[in-house]
Amino acid sequence: MSGEDVNLPVSRAVNERLHAAIPGGAHTYAKGDDQYPQDLAPVISHGRGAHVWDVDGNEYIEYGSGLRSVSLGHAHPRVLEAVRRELDRGSNFVRPSVVEAEAAERFLATVPTAEMVKFAKNGSDATTAAVRLARAVTGRTRVALCADHPFFSVDDWFIGTTPMSAGIPSATTELTVGFPYGDLAAVEALFDRYPDEIACLVLEPATQTEPPPGYLAGLRDLAHRHGSVLIFDEMITGFRWSEAGAQGLYGVTPDLSTFGKALGNGFAVSALAGRRELMERGGLRHDADRVFLLSTTHGAETHALAAAMAVQTTYTEEGVTARLHALGERLAAGVRDAAAAMGVADHVRVRGRASNLVFATLDAQGRPSQEYRTLFLRRLLLGGVLAPSFVVSGALEEADIDRTVDVVGQACAVYRKALDAGDPTPWLGGRPVRPVFRRRA
Repeated sequence: MSGEDVNLPVSRAVNERLHAAIPGGAHTYAKGDDQYPQDLAPVISHGRGAHVWDVDGNEYIEYGSGLRSVSLGHAHPRVLEAVRRELDRGSNFVRPSVVEAEAAERFLATVPTAEMVKFAKNGSDATTAAVRLARAVTGRTRVALCADHPFFSVDDWFIGTTPMSAGIPSATTELTVGFPYGDLAAVEALFDRYPDEIACLVLEPATQTEPPPGYLAGLRDLAHRHGSVLIFDEMITGFRWSEAGAQGLYGVTPDLSTFGKALGNGFAVSALAGRRELMERGGLRHDADRVFLLSTTHGAETHALAAAMAVQTTYTEEGVTARLHALGERLAAGVRDAAAAMGVADHVRVRGRASNLVFATLDAQGRPSQEYRTLFLRRLLLGGVLAPSFVVSGALEEADIDRTVDVVGQACAVYRKALDAGDPTPWLGGRPVRPVFRRRA
């Protein structure tokens, strides 16, 4: 797909149907058409590997597949084979399936820093369960989360801290406090400000930057010294940093951790994992007050657990994490070279770990710009690249990376023109894209 006169009439019509039936026009805000240039929000028909096709028949190289969940590529044969095998055997029963034991044992072998695991369907449920468990075992109510990290849960304890806090009581929001990433002194000050009140520290162990030396171990020591629980949100880092997550890579074991996204390669499965003495409080073999940890009708669907086991097998046997890093390094180098060649290296920036790349679009003053993001996204889409981020999947080929770099170079040439003109508006094609978290629609 290329050219200024690209038209997506079928996608536009389906977008109208989506908005008529679904609040926001999508089931995830990050997939909304407000996140894409006006009239260039393709509706997907199908995907295979690292490519997707929209309902207008256009083909795209895709990044950030399924909000980072489809790390092996769409319709991965090994995963589909495992899923189909279980579908023929029934997917949900009145008692646990043997598949639940097999999936739990496989997960604990893959993530040996955890001692018990419980599966669910989405990351929010798992992370909220971790918070509830921490509150129960500590007898405390306050939650401290890393304010530099964008998302932890759809539940009130987190969403109340965002601009989209409508409908959430202030009494709930007041129990959540924030701390900056990488600053142990700030966390110590938080414990001093709220002595014997903080139930847990919640953070992603790493995002766009590596943790400072000693930071994660320091957090663990601080939490334990103050009687608090350390929770790692490994929704993204799990399987992208290593098969055992960031905790396996950095050698720091949290009390509890949550996994999802890449765990099922697009199938709905998430996990809460952690120390036995904490996790067992949600079970039956203890004398303390019971914790309603996770109890989901569909959390143990056999086909989703089979998908998770197939994903873990594929990662370990085929070295998928190393492949993700190699592909990301090739892409990052190419994008940086293309930006430099067009004189916009200070404005189009690639950031993050090679397996989890994002890009920043900066204006002439070096400030983050939704207008320039719109211009950049538009040029990528016109070149057949669907890339809200540069997060790679293992299905990408080197030729896909090279084609993407060519399209980025063309986008950067237009970016340079807009900077020279002092106004990107003529290249936007309509209203700019919007932040996900904002108070007004």
